[in-house]
Amino acid sequence: MGNKKNELTKIVGSSNVFDDPAILENYSKDSSFCSPMIPRLLVKVNNVNEVQKIVKWANKTNTPLIPVSSGPPHYKGDTVASVPEAVIIDLSGMKKIISINCQHRICIVEPGVTYGELQKALAKEGLTLSTSMAPRATKSVITSILEAEPRLNGLSQWEFFDPLRCMEVVWGDGNRMFTGEAAQGPLDLEKQWASQKWQVAGNGPFSTDFFRMLTMSQGTMGIVAWASLKCEILPTIHKMFFVPAQRPEQLNDFVRRVVRLRFSDELMVVNGFYLASLLGENAKEVKQLKAELPAWVALVGILGRKLLPEERLESQQLDIADIAQQFGLRMTPSLPGISGEKVLNKLINPSDEKCWKETAKGAFEDIFFLTTLDKTTMFIHMAHMMAEKAGYPASDIGVYIQPKHRGSCYHLEFNLPYNPDCTKSTQTAKDFFKKASKEFSDMGAYFSRPYGIWSRLQLNKDAQSTMILKDLKGIFDPNNIMNPGKLAV
Repeated sequence: MGNKKNELTKIVGSSNVFDDPAILENYSKDSSFCSPMIPRLLVKVNNVNEVQKIVKWANKTNTPLIPVSSGPPHYKGDTVASVPEAVIIDLSGMKKIISINCQHRICIVEPGVTYGELQKALAKEGLTLSTSMAPRATKSVITSILEAEPRLNGLSQWEFFDPLRCMEVVWGDGNRMFTGEAAQGPLDLEKQWASQKWQVAGNGPFSTDFFRMLTMSQGTMGIVAWASLKCEILPTIHKMFFVPAQRPEQLNDFVRRVVRLRFSDELMVVNGFYLASLLGENAKEVKQLKAELPAWVALVGILGRKLLPEERLESQQLDIADIAQQFGLRMTPSLPGISGEKVLNKLINPSDEKCWKETAKGAFEDIFFLTTLDKTTMFIHMAHMMAEKAGYPASDIGVYIQPKHRGSCYHLEFNLPYNPDCTKSTQTAKDFFKKASKEFSDMGAYFSRPYGIWSRLQLNKDAQSTMILKDLKGIFDPNNIMNPGKLAV
């Protein structure tokens, strides 16, 4: 290990290589149910040249690399080593916002940039970026987008991986390249800008969309050094409305019609417990809000930009209210004790360093996958039935349904809070998580982001695709140094 530390020190300097057991212990586990494993070293990088040198060194020494971009805490097990002797390569120090192009509405950022940092810079230029739901303060924007976390404005996703465009990547074999439109020019952004090339189109180069090898891959193919992201014009007016219901199936036809007509900007369905967890500042407040909120509610966000903002908001508000009325529902600007403004601020702004889902009981585990809207009710009923059998309180399951890619599919998420200081509570949640994941998989759930046990559940369904994935892994990472053990290949 001493030789490895010395070799890495030559690349990044002694102040950026760590072997302190206390520091490494923090990277040995996260808040998920994955098995802990202490890495050998932690190395912090500052630029793509250092990344490339480390990847080439790892190939020569056969050293596993675990890329990490977001700050702690972590929740999905993808940043925990699956094999011994691994080196954590921390990219959170790469925090440059390389470019903001207002004309093309494109920004280029490094992997250490968080939502709060980027949104602040974009606002100065009259732009903004769609986010996932209340991302934690330390969350890397690039990681969130590469892992296809559901965006709040799924009706504006013209492609499944919007707002992702071009990238610079160091593949697992140490080769460095640009993807998308950027691949057609020199390996230098400033030279491309001088030639009026702006990294707007994400497809390519040629007929191969290389970004597909990097998205939802948990760092098993390569390391992204920057990404260009499609931005939106900063709204001048933005409001949130509610459509409450007693059962989730009562909202399905309403959501389907709104999606088909392309009304609203944010649109999602949550149950009362999920919304209470988002809004509550402590466990007592979460419990109180849960008792006051409706069992289910569709959240509908409408905004106006520079051109006729009030008229756009008013016309959509009236149209969506009419749709709700057609299905025996009512759209309202507030719920008991809760304003639309409060919910909107919680949704679109970064939360604290810890995830807001910890508020209810201190810890949580999520089960999420893609499905179609008509099947969500079936999964919800099964979750409640299994919870009763497992001894897990069904009323404490949070549910979140989010349209993706203009409603072509839906993100269905079950939030399972538990008390980490209670062995029984933790074990019950863990057992329920495993059994429910298996049952959902058998029912047709598509684990598009296959963390942990989900990788085998999903990949075992399609032997041919698994073989292709292994072949691709062998091409881009021939020595299997990039986060080995993930994706079960």
